[in-house]
Amino acid sequence: MIIIIHYNEIGLKGGNRDWFEKKLVQIIREKMRKDGFVDFEVRRIIGRILLKIVDQELGIKKDFEELLKKTVDKVEAILKNTFGIANFSFAKEVSQDIEILKKECWKLLKNKKFKTFRITTQRSNKKFPMTSEEINREIGGYIFEKLEKKNLKPSVSLKNSDIECFIEIVNKTAFIFMKKIKGPNGMPVGTGGKALAMLSGGIDSPVAGYYGLKRGVDVDFIHFHSLPYTSTASNEKVEALAKKLLKFQLKAKIFMVPFAKIQQDIVMNCPEKLRVIMYRRLMLKIAEKIAQEKKYLALYSGESVAQVASQTLENILSTNDAISITVLRPLCGFDKAEIIEKAQEIDTYDISILPHEDCCTRFVPKHPETRAKLKDVREAEKNLDTEKIIQEAIEKMEIIKIS
Repeated sequence: MIIIIHYNEIGLKGGNRDWFEKKLVQIIREKMRKDGFVDFEVRRIIGRILLKIVDQELGIKKDFEELLKKTVDKVEAILKNTFGIANFSFAKEVSQDIEILKKECWKLLKNKKFKTFRITTQRSNKKFPMTSEEINREIGGYIFEKLEKKNLKPSVSLKNSDIECFIEIVNKTAFIFMKKIKGPNGMPVGTGGKALAMLSGGIDSPVAGYYGLKRGVDVDFIHFHSLPYTSTASNEKVEALAKKLLKFQLKAKIFMVPFAKIQQDIVMNCPEKLRVIMYRRLMLKIAEKIAQEKKYLALYSGESVAQVASQTLENILSTNDAISITVLRPLCGFDKAEIIEKAQEIDTYDISILPHEDCCTRFVPKHPETRAKLKDVREAEKNLDTEKIIQEAIEKMEIIKIS
């Protein structure tokens, strides 16, 4: 079994392209092993990656068709969720001989139903004696004649053809295939540094984490809980959500931080209308401290501008003021329907809507401040021993590893 893997953005990386290609090969190799594949090869060829699975992986002959389908499904699932891949195809490898190419293309097309067709060639090996256009015409003419002999009336269509046969002339071999399967694009995870994503258990935050992964960022998670005053549901949800996102990366950590006592301190010492902002400031301070100790370069948040009271620009300014680390908000311009659509696409939505008590729902004021003044927020925070709060929270947190 041969799979040809193409990328887009990696090809624009100039002198660093080699490093990005090697990283993508490494990720594909590790994902294949994790999913139980043993006898396979992943390597780079000009402008693409070749994945070859030897026949022994497919079992004994009598079970071949069933095992082949299962193998195809498993490989598709791996590659569709590997950032850096633009598209991939299950291909046949043949000799770089025009007569062989004609016959092999005909084998692929002869039992298909179509009125219009197209041959599309990409010739990476410039030593091949024919140009891409010449190959297209030669093989297209051969297919046309074969179809006419079957009393069919086909036509070549370069736009919106019913069926397309792709040919790639690479190094000393050729590949032919009928279908390009869309990959997720983006950049290989691990090429964009490390970041820590705030994961609440709601709909938005796992989507924000997804977009971090898509840009090649190696993402771990931090969750704030109010145990023992709430149930374990939020912690369980967060772990389930992080595991859902594992299909895009190989492993992750979750920093589970107790927040109940911190909330009590804020309720007792800060103005009621500023509680939510003060919660957010302390969360960011704790996350920043962990990021500094663990060498994370940024924080990810699922905030969307003006979605709720704490996410007005004034309140975002008041929370950002608490820290110096970069906070990335990839959903800032999304509306709720768009976020839900993406959550459904990446299969986190059904978990996110399960009922749970979020720590921020405890002691929520009836009328939270929507446009906080920074000087008032800073003044309120003077009533808290923030250094002690941060240190105690980190000492009591739990780290969960998932893979």
